[in-house]
Amino acid sequence: MKASRSPSAFIKFLILASALYLLLFLVHQFIVKRYTYYDQRFITWIIQGADVGLRLLGYKTFMVLQDRDIQVLGIDGSNGVWVGSNCNAISLFSLFSVFIIAYPGPWKHKAWFIPAGIVAIHLINILRVVALAMIANYDYRLLDFNHTYTFTFLVYGFIFGLWIIWVNRFSNKISSSSTH
Repeated sequence: MKASRSPSAFIKFLILASALYLLLFLVHQFIVKRYTYYDQRFITWIIQGADVGLRLLGYKTFMVLQDRDIQVLGIDGSNGVWVGSNCNAISLFSLFSVFIIAYPGPWKHKAWFIPAGIVAIHLINILRVVALAMIANYDYRLLDFNHTYTFTFLVYGFIFGLWIIWVNRFSNKISSSSTH
């Protein structure tokens, strides 16, 4: 039987989620971006993964280095797509993680669901870059619209779907440990 959620539980979720997201955002902006190469590392992984995907689909690809780092991936004969730090999905990993942490449920499930969700989001992001590279190859005029609207909707929809799975399948499984 599903437990009913009171308005105060919703307010508690909103406050906790907002505070956690703000904390992660500040850590990312002022520590990770400034003093580490994690942003660029994720960009490289995305481009390398998308390159493998495009090659598996039979495309001949190219990559362009910018400041010793890979920044552009494309199909030969196209302009390619530039992958920047806003495209590496680190903020999406944080958003997803915050939703799962802030919503009630057993930690034993959160401990595996969060990493599994992050891997799934990373793979969806790689597929997004594959699709954008293909769009850039076939009709570059469609790239901006699909990047801005279509894939934003699909990726956020995917994350929302993961959260719905959490809410409906795992959050109500009460364990002997604390639910937060």
